[in-house]
Amino acid sequence: MKKIIIMLAALLAVSLSACSQSDKKKEEKTMKKTLVTYFSASGVTKGVAQQLAEVAGADLHEIKPETPYTDADLDWTDKQSRSSIEMKDKNSRPTITGKLTNMQDYDVVYVGFPIWWYTCPTIINTFIEAYDFKGKTVIPFATSGGSNIKKACDDLKSAYPDINWKEGRLLNGPSKADLQKWVEDNR
Repeated sequence: MKKIIIMLAALLAVSLSACSQSDKKKEEKTMKKTLVTYFSASGVTKGVAQQLAEVAGADLHEIKPETPYTDADLDWTDKQSRSSIEMKDKNSRPTITGKLTNMQDYDVVYVGFPIWWYTCPTIINTFIEAYDFKGKTVIPFATSGGSNIKKACDDLKSAYPDINWKEGRLLNGPSKADLQKWVEDNR
């Protein structure tokens, strides 16, 4: 009788273990692989992107300009600065380096940037046009000293209507709890 009870207990343990592994595999299949990618000229957006990637359990990728921006390039009060010239030209596509080789692996892509001239910097267009976003959910986020993200989101949706966009969000100094809630709302 003792042998039967021990055998039944062992069989039950094996069965429960198999169910647990099966549940884990199902959970892994339903979890979406996430990327947080960002362009940051001054480091502010980078800091937010790093926090977001940590909270979301996402990979992190920096959108890097081939020619880094200097302080003079970013002087929005100078009509001849690099950023001013790029933002005036709707067709401007600053060259980027460090292209992702595994974009096809991601289901959800957060794209972060600072707000320039009430919208996203043209380097974001360079990034978006470099990849196939078919079947992906793309979620913009931004940092700004005074503007909101609405125009940037409208501009992106208008320029790339075939992308599955989710509502973007301005993330100026978000708390970890705010980020967690936003990530959960986007799952």
